[in-house]
Amino acid sequence: SGERLAVIGQNGAGKTTFINICTGYLKPQAGKIYFDGTDITAMTPRKIVRMGLGRSFQLPQLFTEHTVRECIQIAAARQNARLTAFKPLADTVDAHEVESTLELVGLREDGDALSSDLPEGKRKLLDVAMALALRPKLIIMDEPTSGVASEDKHGLMQTVMNALDERKVTSWFVEHDVDIVAQYATRVAAWINGAIVADGSPDEVLNDPRIKSEVLGN
Repeated sequence: SGERLAVIGQNGAGKTTFINICTGYLKPQAGKIYFDGTDITAMTPRKIVRMGLGRSFQLPQLFTEHTVRECIQIAAARQNARLTAFKPLADTVDAHEVESTLELVGLREDGDALSSDLPEGKRKLLDVAMALALRPKLIIMDEPTSGVASEDKHGLMQTVMNALDERKVTSWFVEHDVDIVAQYATRVAAWINGAIVADGSPDEVLNDPRIKSEVLGN
């Protein structure tokens, strides 16, 4: 609880596959997945979300025909099981909580914009904000800075981490940018061919000779 775990590894190491198993999109052929002491191996993604495990995607999964604010409203309404065709969307959620979530990720001024019109960095932030609207205990982020201009990566990640700290949400994220990992992770796990080969502090793992050679390509 409270950790910021970064998962690193070359393409094909199994990182996203593991995320998909943990969040119910793939079923493992063997073994069990436990979240907060509960076996979630056979659960659907929807039920896993209800357990308190949120996710953001490498390619943001947004409701592109809706505004930024409506995307948050849909997520919040789904979490409280009030999403219905018979009631206006805005009436199904706590308006203050929606605005608070937008404020947390710096998107309040973009609330009326179509989510499809956002630049990539803000699309990433909205994807995280939608996960936050589900009130998770843990959020898994698959390459939160991929596709974002290098000069914007640290600002985006700082915004995300501040939001998670504010909501007291534990996080783990897949990331290829070593500078991002070094600055924002409290723990790092390195993967090679589907196996964890190093697990420890950022300084310890990122300076491991094998990790530098086989994962970081140094």
